[in-house]
Amino acid sequence: MTPDHDLVLRGQRVHGPQGFDPAEVGVSGGRIAAVAPLGAGLTGAREIELDQDEVLLPGLVDSHVHINDPGRTEWEGFDTATRAAARGGVTTVIDMPLNSIPPTTSVSGLSAKVAASTGSRYVDIGFWGGAVPDNLGDLRELHAARVFGFKCFTLPSGVDEFPPLGAGELRTALAEVASFDGLMIVHAEDPGSVSGAPSGRGYEGFLASRPPEAETRAVAQVIDAARETGARVHILHLSAADSLPLIAAARAEGIRLTVETCPHYLTLSADAVPEGATSHKCCPPIRDRSNQDRLWQGLLEGVIDCVVTDHSPSTAELKHVESGDFGAAWGGVASLQLGLPVVWTEARRRGVPLETVVSWMTAGPADVAGLSEKGRIRVGGAADLVIFSPDAALTVDPARLEHRHPVTPYAGSTLHGAVRRTLLAGEEIDFSRPAGRLLWRGEP
Repeated sequence: MTPDHDLVLRGQRVHGPQGFDPAEVGVSGGRIAAVAPLGAGLTGAREIELDQDEVLLPGLVDSHVHINDPGRTEWEGFDTATRAAARGGVTTVIDMPLNSIPPTTSVSGLSAKVAASTGSRYVDIGFWGGAVPDNLGDLRELHAARVFGFKCFTLPSGVDEFPPLGAGELRTALAEVASFDGLMIVHAEDPGSVSGAPSGRGYEGFLASRPPEAETRAVAQVIDAARETGARVHILHLSAADSLPLIAAARAEGIRLTVETCPHYLTLSADAVPEGATSHKCCPPIRDRSNQDRLWQGLLEGVIDCVVTDHSPSTAELKHVESGDFGAAWGGVASLQLGLPVVWTEARRRGVPLETVVSWMTAGPADVAGLSEKGRIRVGGAADLVIFSPDAALTVDPARLEHRHPVTPYAGSTLHGAVRRTLLAGEEIDFSRPAGRLLWRGEP
């Protein structure tokens, strides 16, 4: 008898629109062909029975990853980043247009990215374009090349080849993006509210150099520009919960605005950053516990749309690991492999159900990027699937991370949740054979 499907997975807890249910999932041709109640009798050429402690999730979508390749591959690269993603249950990554050289601010820069990724994609990869002062007339061409949108900064990015947009340039860029209904994603901090971080091993000085009003002022400016131009905008890595009322009001007004936050803002707090622990330095910064509580509330109320990692690694030397100097260290947290267990551990402590966390890290970012086939277990969608044990204990050993550099603020932490298997297009990821495909805006 010929089986119905290439693969059938069965489990007591399969993630669906209403939470977890006993179900069978049939996969054919790399897509989900059937979702049926457990016991329906789907047959497959291959079959996987989930253990009692396992759940079936859609593959995570991480729309905020700095791979830095080409040009700064010593910081990170497609091979190491996509291996880390796969180990962490992330099956889709959208790469940021900086800190690579060249940046993705032109079609030729995009081509360089594609070339650098060839033969090194263990998960599916798409690309953001960049908006900088000297390429505003070229955004339409990049849009036609099918990047997912355009990233800009409202203050210096940290690398000279990706300068920020001034207030007038931001409005010009948003008007251009609105003319073809593109998406602008914004690192929103007000340069006038930010000061240079003092040297030293204490976190307090760095935190004080980037106060909450730096974010709230920039978010207000972005909202004003979006209102004026009608553009779609997305606020990246929201750290300051003081911005949430502004965001909620703008959305109620009809402004097309989405927002993300990151695992480190939801789980780490300023008062617990050890002296010299530059692995915790990121921009905007990790803030206090009260702020963290309000970010969780923003997620639960739907003001924040999704959780993504902002994986932004560098070498140990650039992080000034030995000196612990917060003023000199590169700002960026490496967590691509750990995002799900990190967020789930804190969510579990707060009584937030796993199905809610999963939606924030799958359907949420997929919807922001317009990836209609990703982030949900539903008929017709990509068969990107994760077998996850939510109760398993995981102690973070940096030596076992796939990131190029084992520098992480989670080193030694005991987390809940372990990714047991990751499937891409219905096939378990084979770390000897990269099989990720390129993703382009507008593809089904």
